[in-house]
Amino acid sequence: MKRKAADSSSSAKAKRPKAPEADYCDVETRKNDDGNAIWPASTVAMEEGRGFLKQCAAYQGKTLIVPDKDADGLDAGVILHRTLVALGLSSDLIDVHLIGKNSTVHDEEERAAMQAKDPKFIIVVDQGSRAAPPVVDSVDAKALIIDHHLSDEFPQESSVVSACHFPPVATSALLTYELCKPLHTDIEASCGFLCAMGTHGDLGNTLKWKAPFPDMTEVFKTHTKKAVNDAVALINAPRRTAKFDVISAWQALLEAKGPKDILSNVRLLNARAEINEEVEKQTHTPPKFSKDGKIAVLRINSAAQVHGVIATRWAGYLNSKALEIIMVANSGYRPGYVNFSCRIARTARSRDPSVNIIESLKAAAELDTGDLVQRMGESFARGHKEASGGIIPAAEFEELMKLMQIGEKPDPKPQDVAKAKKSSPQKNNLMNYFGKKSSP
Repeated sequence: MKRKAADSSSSAKAKRPKAPEADYCDVETRKNDDGNAIWPASTVAMEEGRGFLKQCAAYQGKTLIVPDKDADGLDAGVILHRTLVALGLSSDLIDVHLIGKNSTVHDEEERAAMQAKDPKFIIVVDQGSRAAPPVVDSVDAKALIIDHHLSDEFPQESSVVSACHFPPVATSALLTYELCKPLHTDIEASCGFLCAMGTHGDLGNTLKWKAPFPDMTEVFKTHTKKAVNDAVALINAPRRTAKFDVISAWQALLEAKGPKDILSNVRLLNARAEINEEVEKQTHTPPKFSKDGKIAVLRINSAAQVHGVIATRWAGYLNSKALEIIMVANSGYRPGYVNFSCRIARTARSRDPSVNIIESLKAAAELDTGDLVQRMGESFARGHKEASGGIIPAAEFEELMKLMQIGEKPDPKPQDVAKAKKSSPQKNNLMNYFGKKSSP
């Protein structure tokens, strides 16, 4: 009679259950003196922002919406458009200005292009903020900045609604939705899916929508999460193509009554197929690691804006105790420059203290004893502490890689050095035996 094999599982150590990954909303909110959460921005800023929109609609003057090119920015822009129309502003008086490829809202060419449209009100949303001159050089134009990117500096003479210091930091679409919702009863129903799309576009589709984020139960009853997430991918596709026809995405959102209306848009489908092909082509680049193992860098060369997508993909794949940041550097998007995107590795997202990409990038740059930080310019280490990036000249990027010690072998561990010293080679062997001289 055969004996049963011993149950190896009983002798093995019981595996410690994995701690559940923290949700984005699982953070402490700021509180006022009454103990109530201050969210998504300060009460004063929210009221000032609503006052700006009401004044804009009442004035019946030319209004320019300047949204960022991604799903979050474009959805926020359409929420603003629908709110202004609901408040009585004629749609004929609302125009959109989409920033060109490799440009920022602060560039002189863009400022001149916006001013040429002779707006009385300008709403800049999700563009990232820094100290700058007024949005346009016109004393007759009033500007409102709506943003969530980390910054304490903004264009001069602008009203500002910023979410960056009020955790959990709202996306621009969510911030805009909360800003506009009390202004008209139609906004919640007509813009809920836009809020969901913009938020999933920035924070991913596993978001739990816990408080203080709004209850989106009704939104997801009407529009499935799959439809929302598929629509996000389509809206993000045109801005990533070499053609960079962001206007296709804007027009599709402006006309949509729900995410399903976007899913059949031929131009967006073609752009998505183009980007999928390029991502698959570029994503297999092997990473190189920093000497301390905290940063992995993948180098690609593509005319398409796929570096962010690839960074997100690798952030969920690479697994290491030391690893904190994934960087994908694209030397083919803008001649003479490197566009790079950084994401926190999945295994590092719940670390305490938390990983801060912006601080890590700046700390590396500040190791330079010369003027590297100044030469890299204002487009270095922009965005969020969890998802940052930049656009810097190619030569300066190579200097940054050296400071980050990318590709350098790690120092041997102390225990390995001790082990190597302990193990000495055998002294008695054939070679030294026959090499001995005979005794006299």
